[in-house]
Amino acid sequence: MTGLALQVAAELFPRGVTQYVVGGVMVAAGIAVIYLGTAIIPGNSTFLETTLSYVSNLSRLNQPKYLASRDWRVVFALSIVAGAAVWGLLLDPGTFTTEVQPWRLFGGGVLVGIGTRIGKGCTAGHGVCGLGSASRTSLVNVVLFVGVAILTAAVVAALGVTP
Repeated sequence: MTGLALQVAAELFPRGVTQYVVGGVMVAAGIAVIYLGTAIIPGNSTFLETTLSYVSNLSRLNQPKYLASRDWRVVFALSIVAGAAVWGLLLDPGTFTTEVQPWRLFGGGVLVGIGTRIGKGCTAGHGVCGLGSASRTSLVNVVLFVGVAILTAAVVAALGVTP
C-alpha cells in the first residue's frame, strides 16, 4: 500500500510537495500573525472591496470595517503574490507554463471571485481560518468548494475538454 501511495503522490505531484508545504506554513503563519495582532480572521475575499475603498466614494465600499482593515489586507494579498514570486524566481527557478487557454484562466478566476462573494469567504478564510476555529459554516463551505471542484472537473473531463 505504501508503494502505491508513493506512486500516486509522484504522479499527482511530479515536482514534489515541498513548495506546497512551505506555502501552507507561510500562509498559516501570516494568518496567525494577523489574527493575533488584530483579532480579525483574515481572508482575501474582501480584498477587492477594501482596495476599491481607496478610490471610490460608494458607501458600500467605505464601510468602517473596510476602511479599518484595508491597509493590512492589501499587504496580505500582495505578500501571497510576492511569496509565490520569490519561490518561483529564487528557490525553484524555471519557466512556469500551462496549456490552459488564457480566456479559461480568466473565466475561472471570475467564477472563483463570484463564488467567494456568494460563499462569504475564500478558501483561506473558510479552509484555513474557519476550519481551524471549528466553524460549521466554514465546514459546509469547504465541502461545497471541494465538491463543486470535483464535479466540475468530472464534467469537463467527461465532455472531453482539454486545455
